[in-house]
Formats: sequence, C-alpha cells, structure tokens
Amino acid sequence: MSNLFYQGRGRKPVLEQARGVYLWDKDGKRYLDGSSGAMVCNIGHSNPAVLAAMQRQMGKSTFGYRLHFETEASENLAARLAGLCPKGLNRVFFVSGGSEAVESAVKLARQHAVATGQGARWKVISRAPSYHGCTLGALALTGYAPLTDPFAPMMQPMPKVPAPRAYLDGLDPDDPATGHHYADMLDARIRAEGPDTVLAFIVEPVGGASTGALVPPVGYLQRAREICDRHGILLILDEVMTGIGRTGRFLASEHWDLRADIIVLSKGLGAGYAPLGAMIADDRLVEPVLDAGGFAHGFTYAGNPLACAAGLAVLEEIDTGNLCENAAAMGDKLLAGLGGLMQKHPLIGDVRGKGLLTAFEFMADAATGDPLPAALNAHQRFVDIAYDRGLIVYSRRTRNGLEGDHILVCPPLIVNDTHLDEIIEGLDASLTRFETEIAGKAA
Repeated sequence: MSNLFYQGRGRKPVLEQARGVYLWDKDGKRYLDGSSGAMVCNIGHSNPAVLAAMQRQMGKSTFGYRLHFETEASENLAARLAGLCPKGLNRVFFVSGGSEAVESAVKLARQHAVATGQGARWKVISRAPSYHGCTLGALALTGYAPLTDPFAPMMQPMPKVPAPRAYLDGLDPDDPATGHHYADMLDARIRAEGPDTVLAFIVEPVGGASTGALVPPVGYLQRAREICDRHGILLILDEVMTGIGRTGRFLASEHWDLRADIIVLSKGLGAGYAPLGAMIADDRLVEPVLDAGGFAHGFTYAGNPLACAAGLAVLEEIDTGNLCENAAAMGDKLLAGLGGLMQKHPLIGDVRGKGLLTAFEFMADAATGDPLPAALNAHQRFVDIAYDRGLIVYSRRTRNGLEGDHILVCPPLIVNDTHLDEIIEGLDASLTRFETEIAGKAA
C-alpha cells in the first residue's frame, strides 16, 4: 500500500538512481529517458556541475523570502535570462513551474491593461487543442477536453482558435498561404470578440503535449504577431516546453525571429534539479504596473535561491556543452530515424518536430488521416510496451484529447548517436509488438 496518489491506480518501480540519459530502479533495471521525464531534464540527470552549484548555495542559504531579502542567485539568474532574450524583454519574475508562469503572465497582462486605462481588455485567446497548465486560470486557456471539461463550471471560458494542423487538413505547411490561413482565424476571432476586449494571444511556438511537437506552417507566427500589433493585443509565448535549448535554439521563437511581449519558461530551466520557472516581460508592461501600486501576485518560493542557483548552473552547462547545437544536430538524426520507422510501420501516419522535440502519430489510414479507434487506448498502451523494454516515452492525444494518439520522443539534449540508435531500436521493437497486439484484437 502507498499513501501517495497521482493520476490513477497504476504503480511503478521505485527509482534508485539516475545518471546522464539513464535511470535505474531498485531491482537494477535500466531505463533510457527518451522523454526527459516530462520534457524537463534537458541536461540529463545528476550533472556534477549543477549538483556542486546547489551544494555551494546550500552552504549559504536555502531560502530568503522576496519581501525580506534580495539574493545573489536570483539576481544573477535574472540577468542571465534577460541577456538571452530579445531586446527589451528584461524583467524577470520567478515561479516554481509552468502553470505558475502562465498564471503570472496573464495576470501581468491584465494588470497592465488596467494600469493603462484599458480595463475592457480581459480575454486571452488560445488554441484548440493546446495545453498551458493545470491551475484553473491556465486551464481556462487550455484546449484539451479530458483535462478541462470536469472543471468548466469553475472557470471563465476563454476564446479559442484552431491549432494549425495542416497535416490533418490536407494543406501544405511549406506554403505561406497555409500559415496565413490559420493566422487569419485569429484575426477573425479577435474581430468577433471585439478587439477592445481582447487582452492577449498565448501560443506555443512549437506544439507541446496536446498537439505532439506541431511545427507551425510557414508564415503563421509572423502573421500572428502582425495581427496582435494591429489590434493592440499582447503576444504571450509559452516556451515552458520549447525553451532552454529543446528545439535547437535557446528559445524556439528564435527560429522565426519572433518577438514576444511576454515569455514564460519552466521545465528545462530547472531541468529536474529544482522546481523553477520564469515569466520574462517587456519593460513597458512592468513599469506602469509598478507605478500603479505593484504587481498584485506572487508565490512563497518565487526566486528561491537554491532553485535559482540550480537554474544558473543549468544555463552554464547548456552554454559550455553547446547543447543547443547538439539538440539541432541530434534532432535532425532523430527525425530521420522516426521517418524510417514510419516507412516500416504503417501505423505511423505522421512524423514531426524540431530539434529534440519530436513526435509520431498513429493513424488507421495515413491517406485520410483517420485515427486509430479510441478504445484501443493506443497512446498509453504503446508507452507501457516501451517502458517494459526500458525505454521511456511520453504520449497524449492530438484531437482535443479524445483521439489521435501520438508519442513524444524528446531525450535530453546531451544525447549522442549511440543513444539515438538505442531509442530507435527500442521504438522499432515496441512498434512490432504493438502491431501484433492490434492484429490479434482485430482477429
């Protein structure tokens, strides 16, 4: 018996240790972390330099409340992050996770509107499907029915626009007209809502768990930026999963030279060493809020010195280890390997991603895009098969969480060719077993 409970009744082995891209359970079985936990452990497990930095900070202090002290760790990390972000995005607010970062961004945007005489603006447009966090505020922005429907009566509904899933709509993602087609849906929704009531548009530059590493069509993000500017709406980039080198750049938005008004980060920032996230905002948003009496928001562990010391050491490892460059190079090889699996296994209907944020989607018919029957619970069953083989991957459902099973393959940024070979071999064997199971059920 266990006093703990999480999402369900399932039990897992007890973790004994973790090093690099591998983890071992109490029985000595080794697992390759093919999903970086939940796309968190960007620099791998038990990095000695990060552990040493945390140990040094523990010798100084493990907590200093933000209303009582400033800390060197939080100041240094804030300065480092500001230096890595586009010009003007230099005001940092620390949190402990992605949901908190999204909540902070939305509340800053709203307080800026109130402070500048735009109190009618309160609606935050997001996409369907999407995922922006599990708190009620962040969940109101999320488009994923299994997670949102039970809490709908408790939330303020926020307007949605379709995610740009060109591969399902039979459109060419490399044609700028496709990107403009989806972005113009944002413009239409803003006009339908009333531009003066819309506060912000929040979007992941590359889709996360809800859309399975969806790379936007050419021209989509640039057009969305133009639309936001036209209507005086803030652009919030949710880089909780895509940031900190995951896609081959420090920020995924760098692939499109896209400038946000607010960026939210987490996951790879703490990299599994400490709970850590950040909201990074433009000066022009922060100053009016501070002048109006201050940011009416905060968390007990905001700017925790131990977490910030870990985060600073993580950034140093990414820099000195050239991990953004490695993510780009290994990501190309991983996508090629997944493409090879698609040729071998007809159940794979699409492969996509950027850097080491990649996914493949199961389909009953790749030509029509028809999903596997939802009753097969394919995404969870495949994860279980791979786990039994010692390969950890992550899964969700692409089509509003109800069907369209996809598998995320997102190993730590320290992976090498040998690790990738092991991942592809594990996926190949797991796919073969999964196909046999499906064939048996059909018979």
